[in-house]
Amino acid sequence: MTVHLLKLCVGIEDVEHLVEVQKRRLDIKRKAGQPAELLHVTRSFPRRADQVLDGGSMYWVIKRVIRVRQRILELREAVNQEGKPACAIVLDPEHVQVERRPHRAFQGWRYLQTGDAPRDLRDVGAGAEDLPDDMADALKELGLI
Repeated sequence: MTVHLLKLCVGIEDVEHLVEVQKRRLDIKRKAGQPAELLHVTRSFPRRADQVLDGGSMYWVIKRVIRVRQRILELREAVNQEGKPACAIVLDPEHVQVERRPHRAFQGWRYLQTGDAPRDLRDVGAGAEDLPDDMADALKELGLI
């Protein structure tokens, strides 16, 4: 059974900012002759790695709201900047906006069961992905999306 990871996106203002930051990271890697892949390094390796790799995604919490996901392609053992063991999560560069769902702050990452994951906006209704953040939040509060 597939499980996802939920992670805070610290220092990111909105989905567009996340896309921009990740694009910059890929450009830097390309210029340095490194493989152009998105890696997110975290301290802990998921114990449920098989379930995460069975179609799991990284759901990003931006400004206390789950807003977007990226498919997880691979989990690698790695070493962090302090030389300690870590996990490199390889992410698909495609960003899929999801139904906005408030979420409290937490440290590290959390498992997210498939049944608890927000739906992709493209599955919610036509044009939902194109709404400004404040309008989408207001319509969500009213139960209209």
